[in-house]
Amino acid sequence: MPQSTATVAPRPRGTSGSPPGGSEFAPLLRAVKGQGLLDRRHGWYARAIAVNALALAGLVTAVALSGDSWRTLLLAPLLAVFSARTAFIGHDAGHAQITGDKAAGRAIGLVHGNLLLGMSYSWWNHKHHRHHANPNHIDKDPDVAADVLVFTGEQAKGRTGFRRWLTRHQAWLFFPLTLLEGVALKVQGFRDLRRQAPGERAVEGALLVGHLAAYATLLLTTMSPGRALAFAAIHQALFGLHLGMAFAPNHKGMEMPDPDGESWGHLRRQVLTSRNIRGGALTDWFLGGLNYQIEHHLFPGMPRPHLRLAQPLVRAHCRDLGIPYAETGLVDSYRQALSHMHEVGEPLRADR
Repeated sequence: MPQSTATVAPRPRGTSGSPPGGSEFAPLLRAVKGQGLLDRRHGWYARAIAVNALALAGLVTAVALSGDSWRTLLLAPLLAVFSARTAFIGHDAGHAQITGDKAAGRAIGLVHGNLLLGMSYSWWNHKHHRHHANPNHIDKDPDVAADVLVFTGEQAKGRTGFRRWLTRHQAWLFFPLTLLEGVALKVQGFRDLRRQAPGERAVEGALLVGHLAAYATLLLTTMSPGRALAFAAIHQALFGLHLGMAFAPNHKGMEMPDPDGESWGHLRRQVLTSRNIRGGALTDWFLGGLNYQIEHHLFPGMPRPHLRLAQPLVRAHCRDLGIPYAETGLVDSYRQALSHMHEVGEPLRADR
């Protein structure tokens, strides 16, 4: 299994090792709380939401004003980028990073998920919290369940037909498949409505339909059906690709807990299965803060701008306990993730 580069920073003041037999996570939690890193950043999020809303409004206006021209298609990649920004805000709302008020957090999530993106906030939130509880656990994490892709040799053994072919070539197909993710998220949102309670279903369903109606109206009233279809295809494909590029480096190729083995505590369960991505402000912006995946998994309610501030504390604590802290560059993270998927498919390639 490919390994990320483990890096260690000097130990900041305020951290302490865990006592023998005690919780490995508790001293780190005390240090993080002591520095106020779990305090919410309402102003930061208010500005982020306002800037994103203005950008989306500006792009929609530009599409309407550009009209029936092939040049309008140049706006589709920009809309894809800010659609991903919208998804990141919905992600943070789902983790209660933005506000502790459940109703307000759900409203933010519904607006940014259902209304602006056409994907179910409730479905995604339910699935994502299961992932956070047991990352990379083959029996409990829905993100590593055998589906289009598989993540273990055991999952690969049972593949037949077209799915067997997919598994043989899944490393090469991963990023092309993410081009379909934007549409897949919308379809899954409608499918999940059957699971929801009647009141929730009515709200989520109305917002999903409202999104589709507004999206279709914008495109079909400003350009010909052919150009409208081309615009939608580019927008949704690049939106899916952006999300794939943000989520792919986080866990693929990292440790996968043995379902029958020793149970890990919270610290090891989150740190050993997660990978951080090195970079500056541009990386933070492009990946929506998910490049601090270890810190995010340890403290899912921590506001996005505090993740980078918590990183030195987490690094030092892991160093003191002798726990590997995985961090690598963006390109190398993709190499590691794809190498793992390629390795999983190797027996099927050899058995043709």
